[in-house]
Amino acid sequence: MENQNNENQINIELSEEVAEGVFSNLAIITHSNTEFVLDFIRVMPGLPKAKVKSRIILTPEHAKRLMLAMQDNIEKFEAQNGRIKTQEETTGFPMNFGGPTALA
Repeated sequence: MENQNNENQINIELSEEVAEGVFSNLAIITHSNTEFVLDFIRVMPGLPKAKVKSRIILTPEHAKRLMLAMQDNIEKFEAQNGRIKTQEETTGFPMNFGGPTALA
């Protein structure tokens, strides 16, 4: 019986570089009939250009599993920490980041 449990386990390795993570404050999701593409971008205030910092390509099935896992984790987070507030922006990404405007 133990062998069956070991067969279903996977050994996941996490390098130091990957463990540091990549900060993103914008995600763009596109799809075709065979894949979902998630581009994670870091937009900096005052800069007209932003670079894609990471791209993840998923099958439709894995994209749906990711959505369900995110939904479950957000529900657990909110149960412990309270509701996550979001801005209902209809004009697109807020370029001022909600902070004070700099004066020179």
